[in-house]
Order: sequence, then C-alpha cells, then structure tokens
Amino acid sequence: MAEEALVASPLEKYLRRPGFPTIWCPGCGIGIATGAMLRAIQRLGLNQDDVVMVTGIGCSGFIYNYLNFDGFHGTHGRALAVATGIKLANPRLHVIVPMGDGDCAAIGGNHLIHAARRNIDLTAIVINNQTYGMTGGQYSPTTPHDGLAATAPYGNVERPFDLCQVAQGAGASYVARGTTYHVLQLERLIVAAIEHKGFSFVEVVSQCPVQYGRRNQLPSAVDMLRWQQRHTVSPQVAASLSPEQLKDKVVTGELYSREAPEEEYTYRYRQLVERAQGRAVHE
Repeated sequence: MAEEALVASPLEKYLRRPGFPTIWCPGCGIGIATGAMLRAIQRLGLNQDDVVMVTGIGCSGFIYNYLNFDGFHGTHGRALAVATGIKLANPRLHVIVPMGDGDCAAIGGNHLIHAARRNIDLTAIVINNQTYGMTGGQYSPTTPHDGLAATAPYGNVERPFDLCQVAQGAGASYVARGTTYHVLQLERLIVAAIEHKGFSFVEVVSQCPVQYGRRNQLPSAVDMLRWQQRHTVSPQVAASLSPEQLKDKVVTGELYSREAPEEEYTYRYRQLVERAQGRAVHE
C-alpha cells in the first residue's frame, strides 16, 4: 500500500527514488519544508526542466540528493554564489536555493547580503533549526541567547541574527517567514517567493529534536512543533504587541514585498550588455 501511495502521488515525478530513505533524523523538519517547496512548484505548474536546485553543505544540503531537478551541490556557504552564476548565465531559469542557518548565515553570510543587495531573481529558502545539526549540534548564528548547544553547554552568550531583518536590510525585495508547523502557509509563501521578480528570502523555522531539542527541554518533534504553534504571531498581531510581549514570539507571514522588476539584477545586467554592444557597433 505504501508503494502504491507513493507512485500515485503527484509529487512523484520530482523525486529521485533511489536516494530514499533519507539520512535525516526522525522528527527532522527538513522533509516538511521540502514537501512544501515541491507543492509550491507543482502549484505554479513550472516546467521541471526550468527549475534548478542549488544547495550547500549541512543537513539541508542533502535536499538535492532526493529531488529530480537539475542542480548543483556546492561547498559550505557558497550556494548563493553558484546560484548567482547560474541565473546570470540563463535568466529564464527558476533558481531555488535551499540552505541551513549555519550554511547561509555563518560562512555564507557575505554571499547572502550581496545576493540581496543585487536583488537578483533567486529564491532563497533558509531552513532554520537553530543549530549545526549534521556536525554535532554546535551553536549557529541563529541559536537563541542562552540556548544550549554542544559548544555552549552553559548557554549561548551571543545574540542571534534575525535572518529576515538581515535580508531586508541588505536589499531583498521579498521577505517572509514560515514554520514547519504552519505548512499550508509555508507553501503559499514559497509560491509568492518564486513568482516574485527579485531576490526572495523565505525563512523556515524548523525543528531539530535530536541536536537542539533534547538539549533545550524540547526532546521530541511534537514538543518543538507545539512550541512553534504557541509562539508564532502574524505581522498584524505583532504590531499591537509591546516589545516585552514580543520577546518570545516569532512573527510569521509575508514581512516585506517591493514590486520593482526593473530593479532586478539580470534585467539591469542585460540592459548594460546591450548598451555596451551598441557602443561597440558605433565605434
């Protein structure tokens, strides 16, 4: 029955069957985020040959292993740099870049701010589980202050990044945040991000019960998903709350959107090339 159900799934064509079962730990949220991403692609009716997946290193880097799209599995932190080259070479492609919080915000932080600054038409999906899950549970740039980690047994002393604020401040023209609990909302946000012409950034608050949860009194995936349910608010509700009331809340939904296709990087770059070629002809 399980085999028949998988074959009957409309998402079957997007999967590389030989890669299964996945390497992800029981309760990991990456599979939920990947499912939302695939349903968004299906909902948009994108040609499979026009979608490119670019991943880096980390738990989320294995997404590419299981998906039947063209793509590139790059080095740690460099996914957006590779994706930029692909998009410049062929602007008609839908280039989607799933990353982890450590991959994107630590070693890849510089690439994040410059991809956002350029406003290049990429869809960055950052699955934020607040830890380095693959390498033993070290703290990452998004680990909460006082959160416990393999490298912070007495609590993290650093302030965490708000990734959405970083992306918006650097110039991203679409910014949103979802969770693996609110999966239908997450799918809608990814649809909007792919449709948007410019740099789109979607943060996915995800659970890692094995490395982060068990160290922080959230020992199961259910505990972590319930935490998401209780601690998320919409931008509208957040606007009515005081800073103290917002202290332990996560704001989810569409946080920022600026429609300006003429500011998209590959569009402006193509105009520059055409002007340069025109001058060359006259010279």
